[in-house]
Amino acid sequence: MRNAAIGGMGQRRRRAQGWLKRSVVGVAVALLLPFGVSVAGVGAAHAAFDPSGFDFWTDSAMGPIKSRIFRAADGNTSRVVYALDGERAREDLNGWEIETDVARAFTAANINVVMPIGGQSSWYADWNAPSTVLGIPAGSSGSSTGSGALDVLTGGPGKSYTYKWETFLTTDLRNALSSRLGFQTSRMGIFGLSMGGSGALTIAAYHPDMFSYAGAFSGLLNLSAPGMREAVRVAMLDAGGYNVDAMAPPWGPQWLRMDPFVSAPRLKANNTRLWISAASGLPGAGDITSAMSIIQGMPIETIAMINTRSFQVRMATLGYNNATYDFPLLGVHNWKNWEAQVYKMLPDLSANIG
Repeated sequence: MRNAAIGGMGQRRRRAQGWLKRSVVGVAVALLLPFGVSVAGVGAAHAAFDPSGFDFWTDSAMGPIKSRIFRAADGNTSRVVYALDGERAREDLNGWEIETDVARAFTAANINVVMPIGGQSSWYADWNAPSTVLGIPAGSSGSSTGSGALDVLTGGPGKSYTYKWETFLTTDLRNALSSRLGFQTSRMGIFGLSMGGSGALTIAAYHPDMFSYAGAFSGLLNLSAPGMREAVRVAMLDAGGYNVDAMAPPWGPQWLRMDPFVSAPRLKANNTRLWISAASGLPGAGDITSAMSIIQGMPIETIAMINTRSFQVRMATLGYNNATYDFPLLGVHNWKNWEAQVYKMLPDLSANIG
């Protein structure tokens, strides 16, 4: 009996050690794999092009930029929300249109939706310079290969010119929406997933005259935490071959500006209404669609959750309570879960814009 008990304890210990080892490996993978890789790869598309929207081209320092506009059911021009994409943002459609049906939910709630197109690996920031590596001009190896770091020397958005996404969203697009569509461009909402969630909070923090509401789903909300810059570097190399050093020098004003953890006092001073969420990284119903949905989706979401919890603590230390936090017990880094968060957020957003 005693030997059996000892044997059972040994098995349990080995199982616990095995679990710990797998957990450590999972975190290591999360630090090495790109945070945005699952944005396009995990979860099957089920909406794609939505004919109820229309293309809206706007001139900018980056050239003409397309957005997709979905008009409120009642025709109002005073209730407007920006929906920001993730790390692998495409040049044809925004991921929210490709992967979800959220535009229909917003328009039915009498909210106009603006979906900017493009900005792969941009973090929706104004960059320091075009993305080059060792001074080698982009495009010297032809067109994009779609194979991660092999795209470092290929052409693409933000490589022959400097990304100016914050300026585009808050000046060029804002002015065009107002002058050409008559949209009200104050007390707007802005939200996004992963890279777009971080961008949404940063833009809201620095442009309170535009945004009264901001939402971040699975965002990287503590970019200045140890190891995060290098993790972002790997993510950007994989998502189009972009160089983080062209975006913002290490730990300088531009980098700190991009960090919602750093700009938290601004959000408090603005009294911006926030909706912040991240799941546990443990798969729930429908999350296991392929091996990669687990290999990528679990560790990435775990790191996003840790970042988001850090941001929550930061806001609490500031005494800020104008925010809703949602941390589902189950869920990985995928569109199914971000779409579910939009439906949860919608009534709250509707009550705090316009």
